[in-house]
Amino acid sequence: MQIEKLQNILEAILISAEKPLSIEKLLGFFQPEDLVNRNDVKKALFDLQQRFTTHGFELIETASGFRFQTKEEYKQWVTQHWDEKPAKYSRALLETLALIVYRQPITRAEIEDIRGVAVSSHIIKTLQERDWIRIVGHKEVPGRPSLLGTTRQFLDYFNLKSLDEMPSLSEIQDIDKLYPELDLKIQEELANEDSDEIESENGTDDVNTMDDSQNEEADDKHQSKQD
Repeated sequence: MQIEKLQNILEAILISAEKPLSIEKLLGFFQPEDLVNRNDVKKALFDLQQRFTTHGFELIETASGFRFQTKEEYKQWVTQHWDEKPAKYSRALLETLALIVYRQPITRAEIEDIRGVAVSSHIIKTLQERDWIRIVGHKEVPGRPSLLGTTRQFLDYFNLKSLDEMPSLSEIQDIDKLYPELDLKIQEELANEDSDEIESENGTDDVNTMDDSQNEEADDKHQSKQD
């Protein structure tokens, strides 16, 4: 089969696909008489990637295979297709996910030991519903707790071929140096939280002071009646 025709066929297949397709699955679309082999598909995919470098979307490879997707730089315009806002995740959920990613396989109790707080069942349920984590086994200790690990869907979602493409822990620890504006934002949020706490405490003190004043006034009236 001519390479240009093969490219067009693969382009049509991938654009209409609902999920990433591996080279093996792409080969399954062809018959023996098409005379298409693995090397032909790999070359055609590489050529397609080069062809779309100047377009608004791109062909990328994830853990599950190849897919077309909008380039990140055009996200703010493309997302206007949908009224629903992107999901926002709590710091606790992201910390839990990070520990599973970098320490897998890991138990829930081990996550709690590291974070110093209990892990909400809602967090684990949310991560499982998103197909980002799964039970990969059980630890051979009393109670045989579940061991948690990431899924292929997690890699696909973050456009990763493997966990080796994740940033190192040292890079994450130095994120405030790489992105000082992020650290500044965090400091501002902490300052706002402290301010709210101070206002709350002052409000409580004012109420207590008012109560004390009212109590003293009531005591004076009661004493006057007795006299």
